[in-house]
Amino acid sequence: MSHEQQRRHELGSPATVQLNHTAVHATDRRLSAEFIAAILGLEVGAPFGPFLPVDLGNGVTLDYYEKRDEPIQSQHYAFLVPDDRFGTMIARLETVGVTYYADPGHTEPGRINRLFGGRGAYFEDPDGHNMEIMTRPYVRP
Repeated sequence: MSHEQQRRHELGSPATVQLNHTAVHATDRRLSAEFIAAILGLEVGAPFGPFLPVDLGNGVTLDYYEKRDEPIQSQHYAFLVPDDRFGTMIARLETVGVTYYADPGHTEPGRINRLFGGRGAYFEDPDGHNMEIMTRPYVRP
């Protein structure tokens, strides 16, 4: 075992890098956090400093941060969701009157895609972030 491998072993460091959390800018952190939590069937956590977290259940949180001093820059967030919950999420979008699309450019309203043998859809959150739900990860070269 090399010196570096021994050091890692002693420290118990993980073999891989994992995303732990990311900040999501919002004009109203509660509105945006509750929106995505409702669509995904999750819960909004207790405030953590200036952040309002939504725990995704895989060790990653979306930390909603209120930013009112400048326009929100639209970002893309993709969620790998269980196949048996996808239809429920689409129904939730329909219930709250949010249009979903088969494509990231939002040119195919009310349709889903079937990429990589799964199902997927895109929709905007209250601040215009391009959210994606998909049941199969992308196959990368």
